Amino acid sequence: MKKERTKFWNRFIDESRIKKFLSRKRGIVYVFTGDGEGKTTAALGLGLRALGHGKTVVLIQFMKGRKYVGEYRVQDILKNYEVYQFGKEQFVDLKHPDSEDRRLAQEGLNFTRQTIKKRPDVLILDEINVVMNVGLIKTSEVVDLIKVIPKNMVLILTGRDAPKAIVKAADVVSEVKKIKHMFDYGIFAKKAEQF
Repeated sequence: MKKERTKFWNRFIDESRIKKFLSRKRGIVYVFTGDGEGKTTAALGLGLRALGHGKTVVLIQFMKGRKYVGEYRVQDILKNYEVYQFGKEQFVDLKHPDSEDRRLAQEGLNFTRQTIKKRPDVLILDEINVVMNVGLIKTSEVVDLIKVIPKNMVLILTGRDAPKAIVKAADVVSEVKKIKHMFDYGIFAKKAEQF
């Protein structure tokens, strides 16, 4: 059985590509994008796996300031897990973000730069793709962040409509496609948001 497994995996091994990847000076970058539900959940799943291995996880939420959500509240239970929010409690008007939205996004970006220096094992930038798309911060600033993440760090970017430059810079990109969503029923269910 072990021999068959090895034979299976050897089909995917390209020594030159592996050497190139391992010689990089930066860590791994994941992007979860698309119009479907579950981008933040997927990022938190990677974070949960890391916590299970004794790693540190920092979640920085852009455009979110809701302290009642599970990913915020669970930090009281989990160790090595921290959440920081840079947003208002209400949703951002994406067509007309205001100066407070801009200020909070910039504050979140500055906080991200400082957090990278502290070297958490996993750093999740939740909704950062949306922040770039509505012009609250420049895509080039996030690309610059990607270039300086330490080799042992995993950086995860979430949010719909990931800019092309971010997709190009990432190592793993997953698009979450909407089939159905609670919003389709014409309601915003707080109950659904709790999970």
